[in-house]
Amino acid sequence: MARPNDSHALAQPLPASRHETLGLVLMRRLASHGLEDARATMLALDAAGGDFRKLLVLARALVLELARTSQRKIVLAPCCAAGMTQDEGLLITMIGGAGLDVHGALTDDARCPAAMTTAHALGGELERIAIRNGWPV
Repeated sequence: MARPNDSHALAQPLPASRHETLGLVLMRRLASHGLEDARATMLALDAAGGDFRKLLVLARALVLELARTSQRKIVLAPCCAAGMTQDEGLLITMIGGAGLDVHGALTDDARCPAAMTTAHALGGELERIAIRNGWPV
């Protein structure tokens, strides 16, 4: 039986802020091309400079924790897609500081919030990078 969040359609626009778009593209690259993706590393290096390791480690940890704990398939669009899937919208909301309700909707398992802590840490790091680079937050 198909659920409403199983749609592969790009139902949502890309995030308005540059740092959230950076987080989305990092997640897409790491999930589709592997945790050692060189382009994801270059994106992190370009955005964060010498502090790129923290951003990259948090993004890798989030992808790994979501893959390990999710009770369902999380649908991500290709890296260059001009919109977001519903699951990506939930992911960006979770990175932005949302609670267990969003985590539960994304993973079908609100009891295991391991990925939520990492998502919040990644959101904080993306915001710190945005402020340091002078991007609108």
